[in-house]
Amino acid sequence: MALVAEPGQFARDLRNWRTRRRVSQLELAIRADTTQRHLSFLEQGRSRPGRAMVVRLAESLELPLRERNGLLLAAGYAPVYAESGLDAPELGPVREALDRILDGHMPYPAVVVRPYGELVAANSALGVLTEGAAPALLEPPVNVLRLALHPDGMARRVENLAEWGRHITGRLRDEARRVPDPALTEFVEELDGYLPPVESPGEHLGFAVPLRLRAPEGELRLITTLTSFATAVDVTLSELRLEAFLPADATTADLLRRRG
Repeated sequence: MALVAEPGQFARDLRNWRTRRRVSQLELAIRADTTQRHLSFLEQGRSRPGRAMVVRLAESLELPLRERNGLLLAAGYAPVYAESGLDAPELGPVREALDRILDGHMPYPAVVVRPYGELVAANSALGVLTEGAAPALLEPPVNVLRLALHPDGMARRVENLAEWGRHITGRLRDEARRVPDPALTEFVEELDGYLPPVESPGEHLGFAVPLRLRAPEGELRLITTLTSFATAVDVTLSELRLEAFLPADATTADLLRRRG
């Protein structure tokens, strides 16, 4: 299905994405199984791409599904990748799987989030992280990144806030470089404003920077993992992230088991 697109929009978008990805015309042409000459014509607006070519170029540039749809629209084609609501019947198996994972991760905290930290689901162990947070930060829609770094959220209990918080903002900043978004840039600036300056290199575990969190029973030391659906072809599913907290030492593991 072809749509009416703004003249030259696809050429500009393709060129901009290739530049951001720091890929030469020749390298992208090889990846997309075309010629450098044809790719040059596309970037100049001298040739109009077929739908399959747009999809190959988007895949070769490793664009997120939402941006692949955007490139298709810029070329005058309907989006290929569906964007289902989380409550849609087709995502029922996904919701059930995520619920099982969240329950199975007990007694350790785990959350499912949308882009930029919007909370979708969590297990009951999340309470160990949110204790003492201002009620306003816990009202839906909850943003777990703001909750983590805001002075009225977890931040007041985080012993290594400057160092741990900058790993969060650094990850977001990398994402903003890969997929520019003014709203994300503004959000990163907000989160940076909550962080104190780094005064020392800080303590590492040798393989990760732990979250050192004060609790009534003592200090918790946690590391996190991020999981995504690698083969997703639905925009909503592709943007979900499962963040699971794991004990970084035996003391933390024992404390969380007793709480659970």
